[in-house]
Amino acid sequence: MSETTIFLGRLLGLYLMAISLGMLANRRQTLATLNEMAHSGPWMLFSGMVATAVGLAVVLGHNAWSGGALPILVTLVGWAALLKGVALLLVPAERFAQVYIAVGFERYFFAWMIVVLAIGLWMSADAFAR
Repeated sequence: MSETTIFLGRLLGLYLMAISLGMLANRRQTLATLNEMAHSGPWMLFSGMVATAVGLAVVLGHNAWSGGALPILVTLVGWAALLKGVALLLVPAERFAQVYIAVGFERYFFAWMIVVLAIGLWMSADAFAR
C-alpha cells in the first residue's frame, strides 16, 4: 500500500471522525448553521471552492481503483468531495436548499452522522494499522 494511501486514509478518517462527533455533540447548532448555509449563496460558493480544491487534491494525488478497500475508499471520498464542490459551484443555493430538505438530513441526522463516524473509524483504524 502506498504512503499516500496511508496518509490520506489517516487524514480523511480522522477528519470524518472529528466532524461527525462535533456535529453530534452540537446537533441543534449544526442543523441551524447548515440550514442557514444552504440558503446562502456566498456560503455555498465558498464551500464549493473549498470542496473542489480538496477533491481535486485527493483525485490528482490518489486516483487508485485497486489494491484493497482503503485505497478505493480514499479515492471515492476524493471524487465525492470533487463532485460536491462542483455541484455547489454550479447549482443555485435555493436548489441546494431543496435537496438538503429532500434527502432528509435533519430528519435522519443521527443516522447520517453514525455512517460518517463509522467510515471515519474504519479508515483510521485501517490506515493506522499499517
